[in-house]
Amino acid sequence: MTVAVPDSPRPRGVLERMPRYRPGLPPAPVPGLAAYKISSNENPYPPLPSVLEVVREHAAGINRYPDMGNTALRDAIVERLRVSADMIAPGTGSVGVLGQIVVAMCDAGDEVVYAWRSFEAYPIVVALAGAEAVAVPLTADHRHDLAAMAAAITDRTRVVLVCTPNNPTGTIVTDAEIRDFLTTVPAHVLVVIDEAYVEFVTEPDAPDSLAILRDHPNVVVLRTFSKAYGLAGLRVGYAVAHPEIAEALRMTATPFGVNVLAQAAAVASLAAYDELDVRVKELVAERGRVEEALADQGWDLPPSQANFVWFPLGEDTPAFAAACEEQALTVRPYAVDGVRATIGEPEASDRLLQIAAAWRAARG
Repeated sequence: MTVAVPDSPRPRGVLERMPRYRPGLPPAPVPGLAAYKISSNENPYPPLPSVLEVVREHAAGINRYPDMGNTALRDAIVERLRVSADMIAPGTGSVGVLGQIVVAMCDAGDEVVYAWRSFEAYPIVVALAGAEAVAVPLTADHRHDLAAMAAAITDRTRVVLVCTPNNPTGTIVTDAEIRDFLTTVPAHVLVVIDEAYVEFVTEPDAPDSLAILRDHPNVVVLRTFSKAYGLAGLRVGYAVAHPEIAEALRMTATPFGVNVLAQAAAVASLAAYDELDVRVKELVAERGRVEEALADQGWDLPPSQANFVWFPLGEDTPAFAAACEEQALTVRPYAVDGVRATIGEPEASDRLLQIAAAWRAARG
């Protein structure tokens, strides 16, 4: 049998089928209006002065490779979380660590189960690893359907992703729900609790993920410094896992991936956690103000435990996003599912509330 040989280099076919990641866009200028970007779930506050000073100090050493073992960062996380150092696997943001997880756990054709709509990097990471994505629809109230996810597990499933709070809907699974779910998951299937927004959670029934991890050898907890810590531009996150899994994740990490400045800033941010927590509480309070005002306008939105709110607008999604853009405000539209709006500066929130009120008034 003769196999046709292409006449030029060809990228893998999966790239043609794979969805593209669509970042939040900056606003186009509108005369007379201050522009606000609330499309990327960024922290509106700059890093703390103490963190910036540490970054400046370490900038003089960027001619050297970073510590590939991330020793100081792992030690700082250990002190914060009270876990052992062999349970920590840092990486280039939580999405980078997610890639390490899927590569470490999945061969070609293995399955990864996750809710949908959820974090849009999930199908991309799965496809790049050669695995098969199994997307399970959210419930009518925009939450994970854990029973349906359990039913979707087959003998080919290697990983299940649980995003809580869920991006982009802001909803959580409860501690009791995920513990019950874990009783139905085969012991060889890895369950990843993706907690990129955990610092913004105030719901008392939310998962105690580290306690769940201690009770279940097949659980990994995924976290990031991009959101609450305001280090999105430096790309640093980590997984907490049982030692044998954490070692596999460190093996699949890009060598020297977490750079000198990212490591130093993350360590300094952990040292200043109490100061940072004041900012987090301010964002949570602003989230509450926005949600209450939207409810007063007549909006019925899912309650958010993250630093954003979700408008389930369906077919009206593009039009609402365009209405925001006309007012120098960019939100994040998701096809014909809905719009996610980050909680940012109070002035940006006020602009969002004005647009939302006008939108409802125009539609009776």
